[in-house]
Amino acid sequence: MILAKVVGTVVTTISHAHYKNRRLLVVQPLVTEGENTDEDFIAVDNTHAGIGDTVLINREGNGARQVLKNPDACIISVIVGIVDSVHIASSN
Repeated sequence: MILAKVVGTVVTTISHAHYKNRRLLVVQPLVTEGENTDEDFIAVDNTHAGIGDTVLINREGNGARQVLKNPDACIISVIVGIVDSVHIASSN
């Protein structure tokens, strides 16, 4: 699972059948201070998330296919939740 911020949308005129009628969002992984930021990636929206939302993403193909209830889908990343808040406790 990955925490990320939605930073954009993707609009396609032609796409694979598994992406038909699904929203594609550009997400930026969130990291703690001092960690390297991973590159932005595209995730299928399963929650009605919007730009600026913090989301929880399943970024593993089999899990994504199970969430979408499509065992043959060519989808790797799917947004499975919108996060209201995050609290990280200091380990000191």
